[in-house]
Amino acid sequence: MKFNISAASFSPAHFAAAVAALLVSYGSSAVIIFQAAQAFGATDAQITSWFTIIGLVCGVLTLGLSVRYKAPVMMAWCTPGAALMAGMSGISLNEAVAGFIFAGGLMLLVSAAGWFDRLVRLIPASLAAAMLAGILINFGSRVFTAMQGQTVLVLLMLSTYLLSKIRMPRYSILLMLLVGFGYAAAAGLLDWSRLQWNAPYLEWVSPVFHIGPIISVGVPLFIASLATQNVPGMAIMRSYGYHTPAKPLINSSAAATVVFAPFGAFMVNLAAISAAICMGSDVDKDPQRRYLANVWLGLLYLLLGAAGGMVVALFAALPAELLAALAGIAIFGTLQANLLGAWQDEPTREASLVTLLASASGMTLFGIGSAFWGLLMGVAVYHLNRKTARK
Repeated sequence: MKFNISAASFSPAHFAAAVAALLVSYGSSAVIIFQAAQAFGATDAQITSWFTIIGLVCGVLTLGLSVRYKAPVMMAWCTPGAALMAGMSGISLNEAVAGFIFAGGLMLLVSAAGWFDRLVRLIPASLAAAMLAGILINFGSRVFTAMQGQTVLVLLMLSTYLLSKIRMPRYSILLMLLVGFGYAAAAGLLDWSRLQWNAPYLEWVSPVFHIGPIISVGVPLFIASLATQNVPGMAIMRSYGYHTPAKPLINSSAAATVVFAPFGAFMVNLAAISAAICMGSDVDKDPQRRYLANVWLGLLYLLLGAAGGMVVALFAALPAELLAALAGIAIFGTLQANLLGAWQDEPTREASLVTLLASASGMTLFGIGSAFWGLLMGVAVYHLNRKTARK
């Protein structure tokens, strides 16, 4: 692979698009990743390792694949998958890492064997959306339980988010964070002792393979990555006229997940919504030059990976109510999209309802969590209803 790009090739628009994509990507998910790691009992050092490795891996892949295929390829982490994990309990970090490896290995197998499109057709999109919506409803409702403890703080953040979407929807998450941080600082809610420089850090966590946690973590994470990241990520690229082959993109991100999961790369995949920011005509009139924005993006990823410790220090200094509000409000858009997706196909609505309710229940059967059972029950109802309709 040859990096024969001159400095004159870049324009301010490329850099601006890269910064916007990075803000949307980190602004809507960093706190969710933080809470997902905490749900498995990760220490501050281990959470630093998560942010360090995902920044470095996504940076290398975004930079390398964009230059290799001269297309705006953006790699990211699975934010819906992180939201799923943030609601889990009773699973150790070592067991969760085994689930990450399983999810990455399953994605690699599906892609390398050419089953990518075939598997997507086996799982109705409405049921995958219902599974995610069931988990995200509980996650989003924490905004209002946090309001009990810090009413003014949460109301200010929610109002900022809703009002900023009228004029500046792209920056609503960032503005909400700034308002929340400003109020927390003025009200003396910040733990300034935690806000200090922490060097980037990598810590290996040995996986512990138990079937229950592997299925509870690995299967929902695989489905979330497949249905909400890799499939729409490829669809967005195609819609902008980029026909980069899917297999090398999915193979490389899945392999990176398997190799770097013990350091905290819980699921690396194609970016979906934020990826489109670097693909429009406002980035560059020439579609063949838009990948230069992703070159910048890859470098910015690497920079934030090197600052992984500071990201963790910032979140550790914030009050719990601010983190709950930020994470919950950040998934409003994703929750809304999945609720709409769950009900869009009338013949599958009952199956979607079963999937959503079971996934939201938080039940555990045979050591396996509710997201898996919700999807399994929904698929069973879906096929039962199809058989009944044929008769």
